[in-house]
Amino acid sequence: MPVIGIDIGSRSIERVVWDPATGRWSWDKAPTTFDPVAQCRRLLADADGCPVVATGYGRRLVEEHFPPLSVRTVTEIQAYARGVHHLYPEARTVLDIGGQDTKVIALSPDGRVVKFEMNDRCAAGTGKFLEFMAASLQVPLEAFGDFALEADKQVTINSMCTVFAESEATSLMARGEKPQNIARALHEAVMRRTLAMLRRVGGERPVVFAGGVAHNRCICRLLEDSLGEGLRVADPPDVIGALGAALTGALS
Repeated sequence: MPVIGIDIGSRSIERVVWDPATGRWSWDKAPTTFDPVAQCRRLLADADGCPVVATGYGRRLVEEHFPPLSVRTVTEIQAYARGVHHLYPEARTVLDIGGQDTKVIALSPDGRVVKFEMNDRCAAGTGKFLEFMAASLQVPLEAFGDFALEADKQVTINSMCTVFAESEATSLMARGEKPQNIARALHEAVMRRTLAMLRRVGGERPVVFAGGVAHNRCICRLLEDSLGEGLRVADPPDVIGALGAALTGALS
């Protein structure tokens, strides 16, 4: 019987359907919106008694609102570790920058979690930080990374606090600084925090970059410049947690 993994994040919900008989899988995605239960209901409408494994910050919603289904939960750390190890068995570190948190996970050669660090108490360094700053500069979030790559001058944003960083950006704009240069500085501030987390966990290569922010080309470029050949960008980057959840259900 197929196993469904579902990852309920702050911006999007991903579903992976894994077929243990063939090893094939498919995925789907929906925005979280202000009614994640309704979105989960749509994504699980064809579950038909299949085992469901939920992860992400909203994983308990599936347990609470879908009692007829066979539901269990797994932490994001375990889900991302298993999903990355399946697709990239050579990986030794997982970096996930999502909408609400940043995770760095050190893996053993057989895919076990050795050490991890998670920033989930502050928007600093997360997709939410980039979303807020893109709105401040009146740039669509989906275009923010490309916009930052148009920078032609080095400027610095020192604060990673969303409020103070916006104040610094506003001061730079008042002095006539190009918005592209400010956008690049904001991306570099995120990267400084990310690299510090990688160092604390060990940062052994190869590093697999997953999560929604892996779609941002500026963040990917900055990571490539820092890690060189040691970086792999997951493909697709935002379904790794759901895949890991489905694999957890299939292998246990």
